[in-house]
Amino acid sequence: MADTPLHLGQTSSLPASPAAAVLDYVPNPRPDTLYLVRFAAPEFTSLCPVTGQPDFAHLVIDYAPGATIVESKSLKLFLGSFRNHAGFHEDVTVGIGQRLCGEMQPKWLRIGGYWYPRGGIPIDVFWQSGLPPEGLWVPDQGVSSYRGRG
Repeated sequence: MADTPLHLGQTSSLPASPAAAVLDYVPNPRPDTLYLVRFAAPEFTSLCPVTGQPDFAHLVIDYAPGATIVESKSLKLFLGSFRNHAGFHEDVTVGIGQRLCGEMQPKWLRIGGYWYPRGGIPIDVFWQSGLPPEGLWVPDQGVSSYRGRG
């Protein structure tokens, strides 16, 4: 964790790749309180590693902060860096969750990747760091399974 966030209050460009993206973490303002933070990215995009065509997903990231929280602008830039990244749905979804968990060290984290159909089959990918802490309110992610136009 840097002493001063790299992106907050600064002009920042979209990183060229997820590996080049720098996530900023700031001190948790309520370190002694168990609570849940949710980020939703309903227009997430990455590229199919086979065809190079865009893939679209609705991502929902829930976490219970430990000592730090992720700064939202840096998270937005990190997620945007996937626009030119080729990866299977499973790798992209789990990779985002594992990177956040590894760097931020939350008490608990889960990610739901609700991907729109590829080849006629929607793919939903879920990962979590373990069981949620006792007493943590964990609401449903609120994203319905893909139904098409029916």
